[in-house]
Amino acid sequence: MYEKVKVILKKESKIFSWQFLMPLMLASSLNPLNSSMIATALPKISVSLGISAGTAAVLVSALYVVSAVAQPTFGKLAEILGPRKVLLTGVCFAAIGGLIGGAIATFPSLLVARVLIGLGTSAGYPSAMFMITQRANHENITVPGSVLGGLQIASMATSTLGLPLGGLLVGWLGWTSIFYINLPAVLIILVSAYFWLPKDKQAHIHDKKQLMQEIDVIGIILFALTIVSWLMWLFVLPQINFWLLIFAVIFTVILVIWERKAATPFFDVKFLQNHTNVVLTLVRILILAMCVYTVMYGVSQWLEAVHAFSSELTGLLLLPMSAVSALVVLPLAARNLVRTSLVISVSAAIVGAVGLLIFNAATPIWVIILITSIFGIVMGTMSQGNQMALYLQVPPRMMGTASGLLRTFTYIGSIISSSLINIGFHDGATTAGLHLIAILMVVVSLIATFITIADKSLRTIDN
Repeated sequence: MYEKVKVILKKESKIFSWQFLMPLMLASSLNPLNSSMIATALPKISVSLGISAGTAAVLVSALYVVSAVAQPTFGKLAEILGPRKVLLTGVCFAAIGGLIGGAIATFPSLLVARVLIGLGTSAGYPSAMFMITQRANHENITVPGSVLGGLQIASMATSTLGLPLGGLLVGWLGWTSIFYINLPAVLIILVSAYFWLPKDKQAHIHDKKQLMQEIDVIGIILFALTIVSWLMWLFVLPQINFWLLIFAVIFTVILVIWERKAATPFFDVKFLQNHTNVVLTLVRILILAMCVYTVMYGVSQWLEAVHAFSSELTGLLLLPMSAVSALVVLPLAARNLVRTSLVISVSAAIVGAVGLLIFNAATPIWVIILITSIFGIVMGTMSQGNQMALYLQVPPRMMGTASGLLRTFTYIGSIISSSLINIGFHDGATTAGLHLIAILMVVVSLIATFITIADKSLRTIDN
């Protein structure tokens, strides 16, 4: 038995070698890195360009909105044109964005740069997931949990490290460095991907008309209008903009009608109707992401306002979240555990949210680190569990689009978290506001728990 296990592990390590995985992990990490790294640079950008803090914050939301639409779009393109082409093209966009953002110090140029970076870095994760699934399918094996776990650790680590890294770069080299840092990263990805990733199979597309039909351009446009309208509505919460809500509902209805009739739908409504377990996976990661991002950005605001900590110290205090998330992913991913990971995730979300209720101006640092680290457990298990669940629920041919949608719903969760923070901190980052946020987090965590228990497809996976 031991010798048989050794043979399997040796085969897996050859199929999923470090040369194959390295460019995929680096490409997947660029988007979360750019998402979080800019947070510490916003005050300096605001002063340097003479713009308000609210205007500067648009640079954050621009990348979120673009990424939410681009992730599944690039996933669809990877399925049709080939994941290697899409990944290489995407990171080139990111490099152009990094160059523009660093070289031209005006707000319009930074906005263009963030859009290009959001667009380009969105190609990494869905292309990586599709390429990994493609290789496993070709070898007639299941993707090892350690491979998917490693992909998640790379993304989570860079997301959390982005805050202190951004602070260090801004302090040492100025705010333009958070744009320029994309250039060496992209160069490494391009070289390693060119030499170590297998070339794509010949696409079966014969002309532009067939390409347009396969991609479902109208479906992508309707999906973009739907997501953008919903995100814009979420951005202004707790205020209710009825016009945005009406447009969001209208675009959603039109999207569903179109995609039900499309020959090769981009947003496969019929598939989702017949696979409610996939819908539950998407909703679950939305809720859990909302909790994690609320802690990352809400608790950090509270620490700076109530405890008078510097932004650098606040970023360092949240670093254990990243370490804990990596520690919990490895053993669970190695055993391909799905339901166990998700049960741990929703349970930790409830425990962590209840723990926030004890925070006050006199709370010791070690208690703050302990409670926030619980959300490191949430971060690690939600990513690993939902990603593995999606891998088991979706056919390989759809993995690019589906994994992109998983990231889209993660972004929607992060945007809802900003609305949650606005509700609690509408009069400032107070302890009472934090407690209100914690109560709301308990409620949504209970909903995530119910979704996990109700998902019948998970009940036999870990057996």
